[in-house]
Amino acid sequence: MSPIHFTMASAFMLSLTGLALNRFHLLSALICLEGMMLSLFVATALWSTTMNSSSCTLVPMMILTFSACEASSGLALLVAATRTHGSDQLKNLNLLQC
Repeated sequence: MSPIHFTMASAFMLSLTGLALNRFHLLSALICLEGMMLSLFVATALWSTTMNSSSCTLVPMMILTFSACEASSGLALLVAATRTHGSDQLKNLNLLQC
């Protein structure tokens, strides 16, 4: 395994571990999701440069677009949850409460 592959895999796994273990605030969960998306973007961008094909350059742009959409919708959810519940703690976001 090359050092670049190891770095990309470890960045993705570190973000996944942070998402699984640190679920106290909504903001920390969103930052972990963003780290996962950025590591996927960098990995696919490096893959497309090694392939030297014009058809492979579309995939990183689509991932970057989805990452921007995910970040904007996550920020909108964070603002809405903070305004309605008073904080961004995930234990307060129970859907069964009135």
